[in-house]
Amino acid sequence: MKPLHIEKYRQIGLKIAYYRRLRGLTQEELAEKVNLTPAFIGHLEAPNIPKALSLDALFDIASALEVPPHKFLHFEED
Repeated sequence: MKPLHIEKYRQIGLKIAYYRRLRGLTQEELAEKVNLTPAFIGHLEAPNIPKALSLDALFDIASALEVPPHKFLHFEED
């Protein structure tokens, strides 16, 4: 992961956490739906742990949360 993109990955993780909670899912439940580990989901959502994810994983998460993928890719500027 390039240092230039760390903030974008952080924002994606925070959005995953937001929509997951909005749907009433735990990290474990989301992980099961998308065939990832709960630890991976936890790392994605943690604002202090830079964690990259593939587009495949993002698309799977978006589908499981019933959110269009583009919602995760709209970034707030500093």
